Parts: sequence; C-alpha cells; structure tokens
Amino acid sequence: MTRSGAGRSQKCPVARGKLAKMRHWRSIRARGSVELDDFDRRLLDALQTDSRRTGEELAAVVGLSAAACLRRAQRLREAGVIEREVALLSPDAVGRRLTMIVLVTLEREQPDVVDAFKRQMQQAPEVMQCFYVTGASDFVLLLTADDMADYEEFTQRYFFQKSVRRFDSFAVMSRVKFGTAIPLGDGPARNSR
Repeated sequence: MTRSGAGRSQKCPVARGKLAKMRHWRSIRARGSVELDDFDRRLLDALQTDSRRTGEELAAVVGLSAAACLRRAQRLREAGVIEREVALLSPDAVGRRLTMIVLVTLEREQPDVVDAFKRQMQQAPEVMQCFYVTGASDFVLLLTADDMADYEEFTQRYFFQKSVRRFDSFAVMSRVKFGTAIPLGDGPARNSR
C-alpha cells in the first residue's frame, strides 16, 4: 500500500486511516475500558441475544446500515469487548443431566496453593465456571456431570487432596434463570446514578 513519488514512497491515505483506527482500538483494549455509545449498546444487546443475526437484522434493531453494524461488531471484537461467540448447548440433550454448584475452601490460602487449584479447575472439562471469591469459601464452581456417580468420581479426583479443607455441594433442582448477557443499561444516564 505504498505510492512512489519524487523518489520516495508514502503510505496511501486509506492505509494511514486504517492504521490509525487499529492503533486507537489497541490502545482502548490495553486500557481495559471502552466508551460505548447507544448504537454500540443496541448492537451488543442484539448480539448477546443471538450472535448469528445478519447485518440486515442487526441494522433493523440498531438503526444503522448493515455495513455499519458489521464494522462496529468487528471493531468491538478487536477491542476485546466481544470476547468470543459460542453455541450454548442443552445439558440434557448431551447427557449432562446433573448440574452442581460447589463451594470449595482450601486448607491454606497461599498463592501457590490457590494457583494450583485454579489450574486444575481450568483443565477440568466438567467445570463450566469457576470463581475465586471473598467470604467463607475460596471458590464457587458450576459444573455438570452425567449423574451422581460421575460427580462423586469428580470429587475424588479434585477435592480429596491435602489442599482442600472442605467442599459443599448443591444439586440444581431446576434452572430458573440462565443467561450469559451482560446488562448494558440505558446509556450515559446509568453512570450518574
């Protein structure tokens, strides 16, 4: 994307513009916070509901052209606002009929012990979510199992070791609400409350 002229090469204006945008979004990503306007919020709300919507469908919801919506979505991906897009599976349909919420308390809350447990949970395919928390317990886990025998096998592998003081298990009887969408509020007014 260079032009030769008068013995030297220059970047073309289009490339300079794209490079400036890339630098801008990289700097926003490095700061960890992105200013979202109302169009961004409507776009993100729509994508959180169904990320397979077409540009035309997004345009109808957001109020911009299809191309503008797709450009904004790409920019939000590059900035790290949209971390990833995944398919949500029905646990029953794939044989994971038991969902457990587990509170785990470690024997000692030392950095090496905590880090080792974090690594174990990150590698355990049964663990869908793992949170390192404040309070009486050190971790809260959300995991699935085929049945109680499968869950008991999981506990034998991970909870009956020196580093775990105790764990409390709660079997989910019904999924009253399950969501992955992050509420974005009504725009700038939400920051003043």
